[in-house]
Amino acid sequence: MKRTFTIACVVWKEMLRRKDFYVLLILLGALLFSLMSINIFGLGSTMRYMVDSGLLLAWLFSVILAVTLSGRQLPAEEQKGTIYALLAKPVTRWQLLAGKALGAWAAVSVATVLFYILLLATLALKGWSVNMTALLQALVLHIAALAIVVSLTLAFSTRMTFGAAASLAYLVLGAGFVFVPQIPALSVYADALSAKAMLALYYALPHFELFDLRQCVVHNWPALSAGVLFGVLSYGMLMVAIFMLLAWIGYRKKRFRRGDVL
Repeated sequence: MKRTFTIACVVWKEMLRRKDFYVLLILLGALLFSLMSINIFGLGSTMRYMVDSGLLLAWLFSVILAVTLSGRQLPAEEQKGTIYALLAKPVTRWQLLAGKALGAWAAVSVATVLFYILLLATLALKGWSVNMTALLQALVLHIAALAIVVSLTLAFSTRMTFGAAASLAYLVLGAGFVFVPQIPALSVYADALSAKAMLALYYALPHFELFDLRQCVVHNWPALSAGVLFGVLSYGMLMVAIFMLLAWIGYRKKRFRRGDVL
């Protein structure tokens, strides 16, 4: 575990050195404050619109940070040749993967918490409060979804370049948020073979919509029950375990040649 945490700390330092988080935080702050002054369709800067837009931006920026940070870890080590130094030490490939995933997830989680704090501060300036229980649940499920994003992207990066892994991760994420929730309705109008293929995708792809509680916060709906919250978190843990297993399978037998290092 000590080696895993050491690798995770290195990921933290890399994020701070590259300043990706600072750029996203400044951009989020600028966009949130701009929402306080613009007039959309003559409605003005309404509170519900601000909350919905702010949470959407927090989701967007945190996902971008998660994919970017986790997707470049292994390809960067291989490209710079530092992978040889890591594997020459008493570090197993599973410890390397777990450390990279833990570091990326922890860093993105802290950034997401700060995004939410910034949103609350912006809303406080307008004198509007939210259901804190629902908001806390939204934050917990948001962080759980980011664990899936990190493990998914890391699994792709074991056999792909950073660009390819990030592109495929965004494709799966887009499908998970937009296409997967519509599959049951769309399969009704499809032929038998197409319907079976669509249902196979429905059960195979991650259901990120389960982790999105933005509407509960925006419309002040009641918070989730403990049973429902536990069920969603359990599903998230299962998805993370599956993707980390796939990452280990894809990386445990991978061979490196110094001639391939650029």
